[in-house]
Amino acid sequence: MTGLDKAIKAMGNQRRLALALNMRPSSLNKWVKQYMGRVPPERLIQIYELTGVTPHELRPDLHPTPYQRNTCSGYPTSAEGV
Repeated sequence: MTGLDKAIKAMGNQRRLALALNMRPSSLNKWVKQYMGRVPPERLIQIYELTGVTPHELRPDLHPTPYQRNTCSGYPTSAEGV
């Protein structure tokens, strides 16, 4: 289940989410089918505010978890710095 699927489930169905986002249901369906659940970056916060589905769940390629961010930053974690 993609993050977008979770958001749709939280709103009840695709149509309700699309209308809450002020867009046509067919456009949202395109995200589901053609873009395989990939949400445009400019819509992440809006969907999070409507559904509680985090930007990381919606687009993990753009929003890594805090753990992933620490390991990729090049800075030592507190355990490594000791």
